[in-house]
Amino acid sequence: MERSGLLIILSSPSGAGKSTLARRLIEWDPTLKFSVSATTRQPRPGEIDGQHYYFRSRDEFQQMVAAGQMLEHAEVFGNFYGTPRAPVESAMQQGADTLFDVDWQGGQQIRASALGSHVVSIFVLPPSMGELERRLHSRGQDSDQVIRGRMEKSLNEISHWAEYDYVLVNDDLDRSTEALKTILTAERLRRDRQTGLGPFVRKLMEEQGA
Repeated sequence: MERSGLLIILSSPSGAGKSTLARRLIEWDPTLKFSVSATTRQPRPGEIDGQHYYFRSRDEFQQMVAAGQMLEHAEVFGNFYGTPRAPVESAMQQGADTLFDVDWQGGQQIRASALGSHVVSIFVLPPSMGELERRLHSRGQDSDQVIRGRMEKSLNEISHWAEYDYVLVNDDLDRSTEALKTILTAERLRRDRQTGLGPFVRKLMEEQGA
């Protein structure tokens, strides 16, 4: 059955398990694709334009924003980051779903865009702030000072939970993964997303009439 593609937004404070859940979701359904962002920062060794990021000059990026070619964008530490609209629209028209790993600000911009009706937004919460801090320490990637900054930022992130369609408390990774699968399956089956449903039903009725 033909359907329109979804724009699946996953947001959470750092350390809540969003990236792991996104990876599990793609392992479950490899047709899901991560959105590729555009950025004005320089490529790092091994990064490929169009695969890891779309690398653009500052002028090119700002021209894309002015032309309405970005679904969302922000400036982070002196560099612009954003989601080009064209690849997402193309995937959506082909019935393919795009997965976005963005913060609440990016989520707001995507929901407010012309493609907002195709958005399914999911916010992932930690079971407790103590567990969130423990997970950040267990990754072994950041200093204590950086972790304190992430914990402070997490309160602002969490305050936007009510803007999302679904909220998951990630106290068990397997259970949260199954919940994500259920959400995606149900959203794909919504009547208004199944663009081929009308012609299919008319065909059924014609068969009976014949």
